[in-house]
Amino acid sequence: MECVVKFHVVTLFPEMFNSVLETSIIGRAVRSGRITVEFVNPRDFTRDSHRTVDAPPYGGGPGMVLMAPPLFDAVESVLSRYADGERPLTVMMSPQGAGFNQRAAEELAKRDALILVCGHYEGIDERFVEHCVDLEVSVGDFVLTGGEIASMAVIDAVARLIPGVLGDDASTAYESFSSNVGGLLESAVYTRPATFRGLRVPEELLSGDHSAVEQFRRTSSATRTLRRRPDLMQGWDNDATRRD
Repeated sequence: MECVVKFHVVTLFPEMFNSVLETSIIGRAVRSGRITVEFVNPRDFTRDSHRTVDAPPYGGGPGMVLMAPPLFDAVESVLSRYADGERPLTVMMSPQGAGFNQRAAEELAKRDALILVCGHYEGIDERFVEHCVDLEVSVGDFVLTGGEIASMAVIDAVARLIPGVLGDDASTAYESFSSNVGGLLESAVYTRPATFRGLRVPEELLSGDHSAVEQFRRTSSATRTLRRRPDLMQGWDNDATRRD
């Protein structure tokens, strides 16, 4: 049975997603039906003529806060379509959330449906967060103007893990951060020509010896991780970076 993941994106600005969902690999995934993306605009659940979704924060302070009622209704409009056992996970984009990484993407890719909530302004009424959100995720220790770009990153990272989305499903097997490389960075890669401006492709990769190729990749993966992201090496024996 073909795997399909449904994304329900709660956003005030659905038009921001157009180019991402129409081009390249994600565009093909949408057209093939391997992922579906629906937009739910909180403004459609407002109760006044101005379609108001934000208000000043209680207690004072700068900016505006997204109100709870339209967000509650937006998310509940999606949940009402699912049986209890099929309830989508509601994920809110937030700089205060858990760091989004490859392992998180792999877990989300196991879901049949996800609700992605895009915040804006000075934040979202905490009552919505406490009662409607299952998971808060952050794509980095920085603040964006809204959750849309973060949601695009989550959709991209999750969608490419769905069988059939990439041309070769094995493409995701040995990528950076994947379990097959122990959560480390992917090894260095090369292609034709074998020699360019006096720079030669490592002999192991040209040898045709599968064990030599595998050893090169393991060593390259560990070495570049130690140099670029030593934080990922916790629990690893640094001797793994030495060539035998």
